[in-house]
Amino acid sequence: MSTEKIHPIVELLQQDQRYHIEAYQFVREALAYAQEILKMPAEGGEGEQHITGQQLCEAIRQYSLEQYGFMAKTVLNSWGVHNTGDFGEIVYNLIRIKHMKRSKSDRREDFEDCYDFTTAFEPVFELSGSDD
Repeated sequence: MSTEKIHPIVELLQQDQRYHIEAYQFVREALAYAQEILKMPAEGGEGEQHITGQQLCEAIRQYSLEQYGFMAKTVLNSWGVHNTGDFGEIVYNLIRIKHMKRSKSDRREDFEDCYDFTTAFEPVFELSGSDD
């Protein structure tokens, strides 16, 4: 019998096969994007950087569009992510294996219905004002 320890993320992927490893990595990257690029306000004290579930969902939306453009929804779907509640499941799985932290005020429900996947990644066309 092998005494080799399985990496927590490998064990997680074996236990919960709903999401691809890329989804987990992307959520972690989006968290860094939220804090470093978007400068989302930290919630909580003692200098701890913490954003809410809703803020993280918005950061993921923006980061997805930046990384994948109008293919963002297709890419996320290919990883098993179909709504913002899936981001919550991913975050709480990462919390369970101690790859993310939660504050006392965090709730899984914070990720539910933050936006509609069918419209959140659609192109936005702006018409220039013309006097014709």
